[in-house]
Amino acid sequence: MAAIQGEIRTVDFDDVRATAAAMEGASCVVSALSGLEPVVLGVQGQLLDAAVQAGVPRLIPSDFAIDFRKIPPGTNRNLDLRERFRRRAEQADIRLTSILNGAFMDMLTGVMPVIQHRLRSVLYWGSADQPMDFTTIADTAAFTARAAMDNDSPRLLNICGDRVTARDLAQIAGTVRQQPYRVLPAGTIGMLGLMIGLAKRVAPGKPGDLYPAWQGMQYMRNLFAGEGMLDTPFDNDRYSGLRWTRVEDVLREDARWVGKR
Repeated sequence: MAAIQGEIRTVDFDDVRATAAAMEGASCVVSALSGLEPVVLGVQGQLLDAAVQAGVPRLIPSDFAIDFRKIPPGTNRNLDLRERFRRRAEQADIRLTSILNGAFMDMLTGVMPVIQHRLRSVLYWGSADQPMDFTTIADTAAFTARAAMDNDSPRLLNICGDRVTARDLAQIAGTVRQQPYRVLPAGTIGMLGLMIGLAKRVAPGKPGDLYPAWQGMQYMRNLFAGEGMLDTPFDNDRYSGLRWTRVEDVLREDARWVGKR
């Protein structure tokens, strides 16, 4: 931060007046808060109130995800919270810019266990040809930084590093690993929904867990059901000089690290 003449200000979000004072003169506030209701609605709500009080003209909420406006209510706990915050924020006296990036591409290296390298397979529910949107965390951050400096940023920006199907993932993984990969049906979308319900009862996770196993399964259900797909055309080209990472880039880098271990 010092190298770019940035300034770090430590504030107590519970103190809205102090937080507002720290924001004075800002042209945009970017929220990267992540958590459950106390964070997404509580702390981020206090950030919103402080930004309005400070007269900040624009806010970029922590909406970095698939298009949660389109998913059926109750199918994704974490995204339901973002939808609730959206409704509140749209009533505030501030201009909003939401950046939707699909799922984070970084998850394909293990957190989202659809690529099974030991089986040389890609798991899928429903259709192997359902498109899914992915963008890396780094690319999302770079685009967000440009949007924060854009006084004319619109209400919604859709970005996507790669739109791929399970069949595409198998082809890409096979190319990277130089071995044939196949698509492996894991069941229907309805069966995945039943698995989620069972996981919530058997392994609910600890109170306050942001990503218990069933929550990750909810994200996969949304993706494989085609819920929350981003609108096209994407806004990738709104700002010049940005390089967009493809799924092949991520899987190739992951394979390189595996080879070093």
